[in-house]
This record gives sequence, C-alpha cells and structure tokens, in this order.
Amino acid sequence: MGKKYEDSLKLIEKGNLYDTNEALDLVVKTSKAKFDETVELHVKLGVDGRHADQQVRGAIVLPNGTGKNARVLVFAKSAQAEAAKAAGADYVGEMDLVEKIQKENWFDFDVVIATPDMMRFVGRLGKVLGPKGLMPSPKSGTVTPDAAKAVTEAKAGKVEYRLDKSNIIHCPIGKASFGTEKLEQNFNALIGAIIKAKPAAAKGQYIKSCTVASTMGPGVRVNPAKLV
Repeated sequence: MGKKYEDSLKLIEKGNLYDTNEALDLVVKTSKAKFDETVELHVKLGVDGRHADQQVRGAIVLPNGTGKNARVLVFAKSAQAEAAKAAGADYVGEMDLVEKIQKENWFDFDVVIATPDMMRFVGRLGKVLGPKGLMPSPKSGTVTPDAAKAVTEAKAGKVEYRLDKSNIIHCPIGKASFGTEKLEQNFNALIGAIIKAKPAAAKGQYIKSCTVASTMGPGVRVNPAKLV
C-alpha cells in the first residue's frame, strides 16, 4: 500500500459504522489521487440472487449525474434512429454495428440501448455484451420503444444496479470533486431505489453491509441500520 493510502487509513476508525454524511465526507478527504476519483457504493443484501424471486435489479437517474459523459450506442432504425441521434447518441446503427462488435471486438461505448424490433439481432451479442454488463434489458430501460428518452437519461447520469454472484451491488455515485452534499444526494437516491426494489421473498435483514469508497481510497463503512 502506498503512503497516501496509509495516511487515508489513519482518518478512518477501524470497525466504526458511520452516518452517511460522515462516511462520504471521509471518502472526499481520503481521495488523494491526481485524477478525479470515482466514488462507488457497495451494498451487500440479505437475499439469494440464485432465486428468480430474490433478484434485485433496476436503474435510476442520479440527481447530480455520475460526472462521466457516457458513450451511448443505439440499435435502432428509421425514425427511432433519427430520434436517438438527435438526443445525442454517440453511435446509431443496425446490423453494421452488430458486425463491427463481432468482427472487430469493438467496445468504445458505455451504454447499449435497443428498440424491441432490434433485439433479434442484438441477441447474437449476448455472449460478449453480457459479461461486460452491457446487454440491453427491459428491466433497466435499455430495451425500449422510446430510444431518444433512454439516450437522454443515459447522458443525464442513469446508473444500473444489479446483484453480483456474492449478492453485492456495486454502483458509481459520482466523482470526489462533487463534494459531500452532492454525493449524499446521489447516495440517498440510489439507496432509496434499492430499498424500494426489496423482493417480497427476502427475509431477515435486507441491507447486510454498506461501504463507500473512491477509486484509490480505502472503504468507509456506513451504518446499515440507519438506511432502512
């Protein structure tokens, strides 16, 4: 571990569970890299994602965005394609883009949106887009008949949250330069959405643990009892 990381670690009380505001304040203070670090939320849930009725997944537009200009690829044709371009999509196409990804291993994009009529072509990319978390899905609003709206939301800072194999959600909530207040607004919006998405089949404590951290900084634990 580097000296900056060791110095940052001294500011955090080991074993302490912080209020959200205090935790994010510490994350901002311990963000010491030369670049503007991304701040991420990591939430372990008391569910078993192997069961379909305990899946937690969705998307939300963060109040203050993510601080990143998402590169958006849209699979659409005719009027929908034109509307997506007008809304600010970076790439718009049909089979030409499917083939570009397949043949050139091209991934210069952060979000993939598709109209329903294009999914029979986009489905061929499941094996390459799926592992990267880029496969369009109706649940996250990226398979939609309104491509322009989806592009606008992606550009405004829409984030998708979903469980990994350890039943943990990892999601960006902004940049360290946002400061504590804006990060807290984004944190509260995302946590609120995750709590609202609690499956009926989930039993016991829903939020097991919650940690916030910057790209290069140490994790700061948030008191989960105060989030529900």
